[in-house]
Amino acid sequence: MATIYQVAERAGVSLSTVSRVLNGKTTVNATLKAKVEKAMLELNYRPNSVARSLATSRSDSVGILVSELNTPFFGDLMQGVESTLRVADKHVIITVGHNNLETEQDAVEFLISRNCDALIMHAEAMRDEDLVALNEKRLPIALVNRQVTGLENNCIALDNEKGGYLATSHLLELGHKDIAYISGPMKIRDACHRLKGHKRALEEAGVPYNPMLTYEGNYEEEDGKIGLLELLSRDTPFSALVCANDWMASGAMSCARDLGMSLPQDLSIVGFDDVVFAHHVYPRLTTVSNPIADMAKMSAQYILNTLYGHTHHVQHLFEPTLVVRESTMAHDG
Repeated sequence: MATIYQVAERAGVSLSTVSRVLNGKTTVNATLKAKVEKAMLELNYRPNSVARSLATSRSDSVGILVSELNTPFFGDLMQGVESTLRVADKHVIITVGHNNLETEQDAVEFLISRNCDALIMHAEAMRDEDLVALNEKRLPIALVNRQVTGLENNCIALDNEKGGYLATSHLLELGHKDIAYISGPMKIRDACHRLKGHKRALEEAGVPYNPMLTYEGNYEEEDGKIGLLELLSRDTPFSALVCANDWMASGAMSCARDLGMSLPQDLSIVGFDDVVFAHHVYPRLTTVSNPIADMAKMSAQYILNTLYGHTHHVQHLFEPTLVVRESTMAHDG
């Protein structure tokens, strides 16, 4: 196996020049850099990551904390972060928090124990003050889909309240007034904000909010099925349903068909997130876009800027948009 000494000898440069090239220093003369890279290629030289870490006090690894692994939403998040960091020759270590305080805290300690340079987090249970302390006293963090006072520059978020507003406003514009809602768990911020947007749309349209038309789910497909059955059992008629994510919307659609309903003739349904299967279900799902892949990319670029000296543009707040497909239709009642 080739050594750094052989690379320097082949390139005709000093060891320090090879070291600066390996560490990505921008002060290296372009001609010398080309010689070093040519020598590395000819010798099939691979830098020793452990030695490089000791020399730079960095591991070139970034920890990712997500809430779950079993949904397209978090798959897109992880893919967006990993692909952005890989281009910069950084690597990721992934763990899961399950929206539980103790599990999230354990996950953070695990990532720190693996010498991650920074963390990119989709964390719901940890308190704002704990996240501020983590960023100030231990290592840099970026937060996805969450806004924390004191960490404004670290946060990459979606306007979830506007997303909830867009979903319900669409149904109101179609003539629906009796609109049911299956929310996410109220302990999660984005679920609260989406429900708040739903209520705002109703209020602006002069339609009273009826708590009998709301069911609290857990962002899982089964919650859409159970939620629809529960809402129907309350004998409070509704012609449309908003679900706070596409998984629950998919479950509600499946349940409605099992009950013999025609969609959207008997029930218009709107989801949230616009995950990959939203345009494969039947009828294709009207939903609210949640550009999680773009948000993930921005969180990675924020870490690259903060820790590794890059100069990427970082967008901190994303606007949702309504994606109209065939799961909704005008209501004459």
